[in-house]
Order: sequence, then structure tokens, then C-alpha cells
Amino acid sequence: MPSVAIVGAGLIGRSWAMVFARAGWDVRITDPHAEALENVPRLIREGLDELATHGLVEDPMGAAGRIVAMPSLEDTVQGVSLVQENGPENIEIKQAIFAGLDRLAPTDAILASSTSAIVASQFTEGLPGRGRCLVAHPVNPPHLVPIVELCGAPWTSQETITRAREIYQSLEQVPIIVNREVEGFVLNRLQGALLAEAFRLVGEGVVSPHDLDKTLKDGLGLRWSFLGPFETIELNAPGGIADYCNRYTGFYRRLSEDPAEPQVWDSENVARILEAWGEAPGPDVLARRTAWRDKRLAALKAHKRSQSFM
Repeated sequence: MPSVAIVGAGLIGRSWAMVFARAGWDVRITDPHAEALENVPRLIREGLDELATHGLVEDPMGAAGRIVAMPSLEDTVQGVSLVQENGPENIEIKQAIFAGLDRLAPTDAILASSTSAIVASQFTEGLPGRGRCLVAHPVNPPHLVPIVELCGAPWTSQETITRAREIYQSLEQVPIIVNREVEGFVLNRLQGALLAEAFRLVGEGVVSPHDLDKTLKDGLGLRWSFLGPFETIELNAPGGIADYCNRYTGFYRRLSEDPAEPQVWDSENVARILEAWGEAPGPDVLARRTAWRDKRLAALKAHKRSQSFM
């Protein structure tokens, strides 16, 4: 069986461990913090058991048995086919991690980063093995949300991109190729545009934050769970995408001429949003809501798997 090294045992790292283990891979996971590593077996087993209740993993005990927590980075990467790095969102830290990975991992192993926004050229340029490095950005949590954005640096080899896509597809993830480096890749740039407009609308008092959330989860989000924006607009005009653009270009042009400004992220606007949102929940409430979210995502993933989409 192929093996993978998971570097970082936080939420994303543990989720990646479940993705690889349920697909039959041997998984070694490491973290510089002993407490995080100590909690890995229990937290991963709980996650796998929850997946099993939705039919998303056949043998949770067997999958858990393929995951080994290891304190040493050098031991973790020995003989692996791929390394999935999940360190802090900090360029200097990633440069240090990837320097170690390039030195210690097998020369034919792919080195992939889960970074949310930092392009690979910023932390791989000086590496002897830089051609095998790329970003493989997931969505939290990757064991429930399958998209993976693959984005290489200018020097990443095409063979690395091709192999990475084949690997993530074999894990039942949904890899996409980002053809050139852009900060935030595709998903977070789309999310950023929507969040900026949401912050503007709420900050200006157009709508409450609670009603804005309803607009997404009970409106656009229902379509977007199985249709992308281009697929959506193709069905929203009798003549498809071209007809949609002919009908609505004027409206969207006017919106584009008046975009949300960077000031929507200033402290004054954020304060208005927080006041409208209400009292912030404590850690226990957030933990319960996170568990509820994961259960709902698992149920949605099971539903989508059971359906035949056109």
C-alpha cells in the first residue's frame, strides 16, 4: 500500500489522515506539539466512526489502524509517496518546513501544502527539489468537502501536477487545476468577493447578518451544493449562458462599477457587524456547532454520493 506523511496534526491534518486512511493508504502523522499528537488517535477514530454512520467509510477500525502518530519528522517521511503539509499560514515557517521536507523525504515524493492563500513560489524557490512542490489546498474539513485546488509554482513539473491529480482523484477527492499562481487560489478569491459584499451590506444596514446568512443557506447555497455558477446561469435563461449575459449584463456591470471597498474590513465596520450579530459564543458552543456542521456535511456528502447528476 502507498504511504503518506501528514505534517501537522490540527483540524486539517487529522482530516487529511482520515481521507488517506479510508482509501487504504498507510498514514504517518507528526506534529511538533506533543499534546496535539497525543490526541490524534482518539480524535481520528471519533471522526471515522461518524463517517461510518453515514456510509462514508466501510471499516473505521481498519482505517484507524493504518494511522500512526510519530514524533520525528525524519521518521514520518521515510519511504512515503506524498507529503501533505498543514503548518501555520506563515511564509517563513513554510519555508523552514519545506526545506526540511525536501532534505528528508524521498526524492520522488510529492511535497504538497494545504496553504489557504500563499503561493508555492514563496516557499519553494530555493529548494533543490522545487519541481516536486505544489499547493494542494483543501476546504475545511477535507474528509467531508472533497475539493482540492492544485496550484504549482512556475517551476513545478507537469509530471508532479499530473501525479497529484491522479492521487487525489483516487482518494475520491475532487482536484481542480489552478493554471497560474494567484493569491488565495480560486475558492478563497470567490469566498473573499462574497464576504466583502456581505460585510458591506450588513455594515451599511441593508440587511441583518442573520438574514444575510439565510440568503445563502436557504437560497444560493441550495443550488450551489450541486451546481456551479456557470451551470446555474445556463439554466436561468432560455438561451443559456449567452442569453443570460444579454439579459443581465447591464445590472452586473453597474454592480462591478461600485464594488465593496477594502474599508469593509476596517475595525469600525467589523464592530457594526459584531454588534448586529450579537454575543459571541463560547468555546463549548463553538465546539458543539462544529460537530453539528460536520454531521450535516457528512449527511449531504452521503446524499450527493447516492444521486446520479446530469
